[in-house]
Amino acid sequence: MRVQRAPGRGYGLGEALDLLDAEQLREALQGAYAVEVVDECSSTNSVLMDRARNGAGHGLALACEYQTAGRGRRGRHWRSGIGTDLTFSVLWWFPRGAATLSGLSLAVGVALVRALGNLGHGGVQLKWPNDLMLGGRKLGGVLIEVAGGHGGPAAVVIGVGLNVRWNAGRDAIVDQPATGLPEGVGAARTRTELLAALLLEMHAALTLFGRSGFAPFRDEWLEHHAWQGRRVTLRGADGDASQKLAEGEAVGVAEDGALLLRSAQGIVRFHSGELRLAG
Repeated sequence: MRVQRAPGRGYGLGEALDLLDAEQLREALQGAYAVEVVDECSSTNSVLMDRARNGAGHGLALACEYQTAGRGRRGRHWRSGIGTDLTFSVLWWFPRGAATLSGLSLAVGVALVRALGNLGHGGVQLKWPNDLMLGGRKLGGVLIEVAGGHGGPAAVVIGVGLNVRWNAGRDAIVDQPATGLPEGVGAARTRTELLAALLLEMHAALTLFGRSGFAPFRDEWLEHHAWQGRRVTLRGADGDASQKLAEGEAVGVAEDGALLLRSAQGIVRFHSGELRLAG
């Protein structure tokens, strides 16, 4: 958010601050979620995981204007700006447990791309397992956390971070090429309208995933696969990105969301890891 000096009048914001409107959000969601908007929290995922462990119910959505300890995969810090991005999480209970959740982050990615496309933001792609890309740069990401038994029920918190407005000054504080949604494009006039559209599409996707898993989403995910046919390397996911697990051609994903790589050993499946373009 830019601060500008007006001669004789002091300083002010260079543009209107687009804060989330909780009441408008509830009206747009029409009871699909119990929704809450807060000015500040550690991270929306952490808050909802704590609530899940204390018995919070199904279908709770929490959005935050500023996260003091936002997280991405592998414990990375997720940076966002006030009034410039969206950071939110959904608490969803799956009765059949963690054993049935393979591919969930990919299904959520499909829902987000679908919602953005419906609003006029075409060209968004998906990078396995949980990134949204636009023009080769990171637009957003999904973080899935689970509490509960392997056989169920499982409380799942689905966290989403989406860069809405971006400027060159923000490049210096992130550790990878990133971008936001193009200004002046899309049907959503406010972040509240954008968030409502994302949440509604996620609701439909989570309901279908609970019945049928990832398989119904696979073809659509492949349509948006950012690195289809590219040569990639897969490295360790649990804090050891230096560990090279495999290298080969990215040929897609299986019906359970596993990454499929074509290597000298044939087509190999992987369920976790950090994917990069081979260089």
